Amino acid sequence: MRRFTFAIGLLIAAVTLAAAPISAQTPKRPAAAKAKATASAIAPVNLNTATIAQLQTLPRIGASTAQRILEYRQKNGNFKKIEELMNVKGIGEKNFLKLKPLITVGAERADRPEGRR
Repeated sequence: MRRFTFAIGLLIAAVTLAAAPISAQTPKRPAAAKAKATASAIAPVNLNTATIAQLQTLPRIGASTAQRILEYRQKNGNFKKIEELMNVKGIGEKNFLKLKPLITVGAERADRPEGRR
């Protein structure tokens, strides 16, 4: 009788877990991860003006890589072209290609002279 009761208990537990909503079973993404994905989709990040926090909105750019980008910028001056980002330790061609559509080194639209659009 004990085995039967135990088997019924296991069966009930299995059915309960299977019937639980999927959202309860999968961990939720942290709010920071959602913000990170949104921030990089809004506008390109300017490598010459970005803060560490802004650089971290880019995929695969953590605190240490963002710091190395700032150090590179301070040592060598502003980036003249986005490909210079590959000179920063930790950013190779593969990572650069993922970042390419999300970064810029140019002036913002508000900085353009009037009449040129």
